[in-house]
Amino acid sequence: MKKISILLIACMLVTGLLSGCGSNESGSANKLVVYSPNSEEIIKTIIPMFEKKTGITVELVTAGTGEIIKRLQSEKQNPYADVMFGGSMAGYRENAVLFEPYVSPEDANLIEGHRNTTGFATPYISDGSVLLVNKNLIGDIKIEGYADLLNPELKGKIASADPASSSSAFAQLTNMLKAMGGDYENPKGWDYVGKLIENLDGKIASGSGAVHKSVADGEYIVGLTYEDPSNTYVRNGAPVEIVYPKEGAVFLDAASAIVKDAPRMDNAKKFIDFILSKEAQDAFGTQLTNRPLRQDTKLGDYMTPYEKINMIDEDTDHVSEHKSEIIEHYISIFTNIK
Repeated sequence: MKKISILLIACMLVTGLLSGCGSNESGSANKLVVYSPNSEEIIKTIIPMFEKKTGITVELVTAGTGEIIKRLQSEKQNPYADVMFGGSMAGYRENAVLFEPYVSPEDANLIEGHRNTTGFATPYISDGSVLLVNKNLIGDIKIEGYADLLNPELKGKIASADPASSSSAFAQLTNMLKAMGGDYENPKGWDYVGKLIENLDGKIASGSGAVHKSVADGEYIVGLTYEDPSNTYVRNGAPVEIVYPKEGAVFLDAASAIVKDAPRMDNAKKFIDFILSKEAQDAFGTQLTNRPLRQDTKLGDYMTPYEKINMIDEDTDHVSEHKSEIIEHYISIFTNIK
């Protein structure tokens, strides 16, 4: 009898273990691990929408883009994450080996020039270089584009960050080189940059956040910044307006991608499909301050339609390859003028 009892207990334990394993597999089937450098506002809006739509529970790990890339590299042989959600397209291109090939069926609904051309990195929102103007301080000064920033009346009244340490300031630098010179080697573009530095009168903001905040707070008339935070001020009724440079504004995409050999591949694909869906893209355009990329998406009244913006394309591969040279040239000009 004792032997029979022991066998029964052993069978019960094995059955319990197998049941537990089955439960874990079931849980895994309804789970997705997402690494994201995105803002809290994006995460709190998009992730719950995805969970409600699919019934999949998201385990979220937030960190800076560089930290996430390092983690993905260290986990390459045994991946924990399924998706990286956010970060610049350039960052994905530079780390292509970390990601799984996938082009969503929804990709065809994105606007021309902002589709998945890498085969693995999916653009889902775009952010552009803009000028943020304080309406209470501008008076009769005309600001329609980069050329207007050379007005002597604006000397010392332009907020700008350092391209060597701020990604948005670097984006502004390459935008104005493209818009004012046609390419990054053209002396005409760098001549403009030198004149602009003179009009900054040695004033450089501590970071990208300080640029748009100082304009909204009335410390500067105009700031070289980016669209996302600028739209937030407009939406919240601050005394500012966004000016898209008439010479041309460059819009750079944020992307998402499936991690190479993701443990929950099917759920990862569902996530990529979802962020390109009309539901999610409408949320980006009407609830958030990010510019959606879907052709049939809705925009809040605080956002300017694409057709009213002179958008110009940037050779992002060239910029990425020559970033250090561009920054060194800028520093040289800035140091000589200062």
